[in-house]
Amino acid sequence: MSSPRTNLRDLTHEETRAFAATLGLEPWRGDQIFRWVHGRAVDSVEEMTDLNKKLRAELGEQAEIARLGIDLEQISRDGTRKLRLKTADGRMLETVLIPDGDAGAEDDATDETAEAEPAEPDSEFRGGRKPVVVPEHLQHALFPQRPKLTQCVSSQVGCALDCTFCATAKLGFGRNLTAGEIVDQVYRAEILLRDLPADDPTRRAGASHITNIVFMGMGEPLHNYANVVRALGILTDPMGQDFSRRRITLSTAGLVPAIEKFAGEATALQVNLAVSLNASNDRVRDELMPINKKYPIARLLEAVRKVPLDRRRRVTFEYVLLDGVNDAIEDAVALAKLVRSIPCKVNLIPWNPHPLSPYRRPTDARVKAFQEELRARGLAVYVRRSRGDDIDAACGQLAAKAAPPTENPLVPLRTR
Repeated sequence: MSSPRTNLRDLTHEETRAFAATLGLEPWRGDQIFRWVHGRAVDSVEEMTDLNKKLRAELGEQAEIARLGIDLEQISRDGTRKLRLKTADGRMLETVLIPDGDAGAEDDATDETAEAEPAEPDSEFRGGRKPVVVPEHLQHALFPQRPKLTQCVSSQVGCALDCTFCATAKLGFGRNLTAGEIVDQVYRAEILLRDLPADDPTRRAGASHITNIVFMGMGEPLHNYANVVRALGILTDPMGQDFSRRRITLSTAGLVPAIEKFAGEATALQVNLAVSLNASNDRVRDELMPINKKYPIARLLEAVRKVPLDRRRRVTFEYVLLDGVNDAIEDAVALAKLVRSIPCKVNLIPWNPHPLSPYRRPTDARVKAFQEELRARGLAVYVRRSRGDDIDAACGQLAAKAAPPTENPLVPLRTR
């Protein structure tokens, strides 16, 4: 029985070079292969046209490029796009494309950096291009702000953390995604965006390619730490998609040992950290997020304080507002006391309803009062707009349903 072929999508740049060496190829051939697999995101060895036919045939005998299938595509009224993707072993996961971003971690991380990139043609990936670094006072003149498109990627099939307000939690845990499955979510999205017609809702929202990535989809990214870090290395490699690390955010529900590991590697990783806090005391957080019983708030914040931050970086605390549960002014006062010693910003997320949890969304007035109380206490605080909630694509709604929802003329569906 022959051994399975190597999946080139799973390999980092150095691993691709090492694999090429096993075939008797020079290191530059490994660079070529990596650029095709990740910079241009091809789906087959046959597409590597600067490799001769004999070499492609030999490579194809030993390796393949596994890809995710687009099982269902949904478009929201606001241009948000959700893709239900299928793995080779038949598992379902979801990724979401959000035009113009949110006023949260991903936007602020972008605004605070001095990196800027010139506009790129809609039909090309960014593989192999280095960011242009310019003084902040010249950025607006040289590079007018482009529409943002944030991709919310998944790191697991389902989730092992039973947060009571989250639809994904009700799925239970399926398995970790491989590094190749993580990065291929981005490639499926980029290829889809490249081919959109001008009158498509996402295109009309001004989005042409992914500008920001947030690991806030299905699963707990720090539960799949090794594969997530490998995916980060692939996505930010200059011969790959060459994403700016400052435009990537990892979100965690509070897995303290992994946060401590992240703190030790943060200088090298250089990505943003978001922590889903959601309560100002252990009693409420125990109810909402069972992980708090193992890693209570004091221990969680102690771990967060270990994360090294340069002068332009802040930790983001995500706070899902639930009516009558954690949205009182007293909660805002207590929250401010908890995080005021940490360079941070707070994202308030009014709960996005779904039938799997009993909570209610607070009124706009209650959300505003909570925000103003935090601002009065010196915190940078933003309310994240609900995007894509009409297609269950908003924060906390991802559940990779086996059957598509009822079709609505305002919410077109495309199956593939």
